[in-house]
Amino acid sequence: MNKGLIHVYCGDGKGKTTAAIGLAVRGAGSGMQVVFLQFLKGRPVSELAGLKLLPGITVIRNNKDFGFYNTMTEQDKKAITMLHNENLNQAVHLVKEGRCDMLILDEITAAYKYQLVDRAVIDDLILHKKTELELVLTGREPDPMFLRMADYVSEIKKIKHPYDKNVTARKGIEL
Repeated sequence: MNKGLIHVYCGDGKGKTTAAIGLAVRGAGSGMQVVFLQFLKGRPVSELAGLKLLPGITVIRNNKDFGFYNTMTEQDKKAITMLHNENLNQAVHLVKEGRCDMLILDEITAAYKYQLVDRAVIDDLILHKKTELELVLTGREPDPMFLRMADYVSEIKKIKHPYDKNVTARKGIEL
């Protein structure tokens, strides 16, 4: 049995989710059962459509886009938290049943920071990780505990981005 490690992809640059997707594809290609659990993002995106086509990868996410945290109403925050916790419980169930070798928690850092997910479940998942589970956490400004527990930390730094020139997300590139 291999020992699974904890990966953190963080920073303000483009590519954190893309790096996690690359690891998901690599894991599935080697026969791993991968669960890709996405927080905060709800609109259709091309990369997840591609992931769903690959055997060995399960994608779990919201089907409703609530927008950015700073534009959410209190009702939105309650609704998204409920959805996040349902999705998280589904993923944890797959881990406990041994049906998940790699668990990717995409954009978990913000969901955790803004308390849009049950932090106790996340803490337990990280602090008491199953030995063989490969755990991947992505997002900006990770909690210090995430960094302390991680075996890999990759910071992706923005030098320049089209958003700085008011270029919106483009299908196949950011969407």
